[in-house]
This record gives sequence, structure tokens and C-alpha cells, in this order.
Amino acid sequence: MNKLIKWGLPVVGLGVLAAGWWLGLAWAPPDREMGDVQRIMYVHVPLQWMAMLAMFLNFVAAVAYLVRSNASWKLDSTAESAAEVGLVLGALGMVTGAIWGRPTWGVYWSWDPRLTSEAIMLVTYTGYLVLRRFVEDPDKRATWSAVVAILGAINLPIVWFSVRWWRSLHQVQSSPKTVDPQMVLCLRVSAIGLLLLTIALLMHRYRIAMAERQAEVALPEALPGNSPAASVRDTPKVA
Repeated sequence: MNKLIKWGLPVVGLGVLAAGWWLGLAWAPPDREMGDVQRIMYVHVPLQWMAMLAMFLNFVAAVAYLVRSNASWKLDSTAESAAEVGLVLGALGMVTGAIWGRPTWGVYWSWDPRLTSEAIMLVTYTGYLVLRRFVEDPDKRATWSAVVAILGAINLPIVWFSVRWWRSLHQVQSSPKTVDPQMVLCLRVSAIGLLLLTIALLMHRYRIAMAERQAEVALPEALPGNSPAASVRDTPKVA
């Protein structure tokens, strides 16, 4: 069953994602104002959705780690995995957004509220992962990074609602009522495929994180011919 999930989930996810992208490219109608340029939406929007979902999972795992009295490696590993996957998806989402923005706005980048808040979010999660590499003590690393994760999550609603709170080049989020049904179907298929692929990536990164935790706390092997007790007993005392 584990092998079926390990290999089947990413394969199914890639298949559904490819189907969604093909439908968006060949079947969905072009946008009335942007034309065929709009078709990058089926790549860009699911990337942004899954990035924010992964970062929200990072926030939930971080809170759970700090709240629980018997905080476990599993929560810390989940938080780390979600932050790393979310950062990769968010960076890809920003790149595809820049590609979309060039023919639409005339520039790849603008200090628009949505783009600026998202850039801050990506920098925050980059700092989160850098912090984890510089703190050697597992308990301190988990606690400090959990605090950073909670602070970073404050920016998630700002990114989402920025297009509603401030005047922005970025359009306000659409809804199924304001989008052609064919576009909605293509977008949903693409999002489902990327969701399955994101889950597979999270599971794979989680297994790596757990293996790293176990290696960190593993007792050093005794020298050949000596027992651990003898090694400790033979260690000279410091005056």
C-alpha cells in the first residue's frame, strides 16, 4: 500500500495535471481581453494556491509543535517539509506571474501590493529554512523556526486580500460565476493534479526530514572491540 501511494500518487497527479494543462491550451476558449496569453492561468493560479496551502500547513504544524507539551519530531518535520515545498511552488508561481504580467501590464515586475507582499512572504520562508540550517540543536531549531513560521503566516491573508484592500494592477480573484465554465473546468482539473503532486512532494520531503531527525539523535557507534560503557569510562575527566 505504501509503495502504491509512493509511486501511484505522483504518477496520477502528473497525469491529471497534464490533462488540465492540455485542456487549458487546446480546449478552453481564449480570454475576451487578453486572448491566448490568459492560458498561463492554468499553470500560475494552481501554483499559487498550492504554495499558500503548503505554507498554511507549515503554520498549523508550527502552532501544534509549540502548543503540545509532548511536541514530536513529526510536527517539526511536517513544518519543514511544508515550508520547503511551499517556497518552491511560490517561487514558480511568481515566475509564471511575471511571464503573464509582461504582455499584460508591460513589465515583468511592479511594486504592486500583491507582488510585494508575496515577495516578502517568499523571503520570510527562505529565512525560515536558512535558520534551520544554522541551528544545530534539534529542540532549539524546532522552537525558533516554529516562531518564525507563525510570524511569517501573518503575511498569508495579506497576500490573498491585497487585491481587495488596495488599488492594484493585479485583478481581483475571479469566481465560477464570472468565468467561462470551460475555463473553470480546466482550472479545477489543473488544481487537482497539482494538489496530488504537492501531497506526493510533501510526503517524500517528510520522509527525508524524519530520517535526518533520527540520524541527529542516533548514538555514536562504539569503537571496535570497546563497549559504549567502556568508552565513557575510559574518557579522561576534566579538572
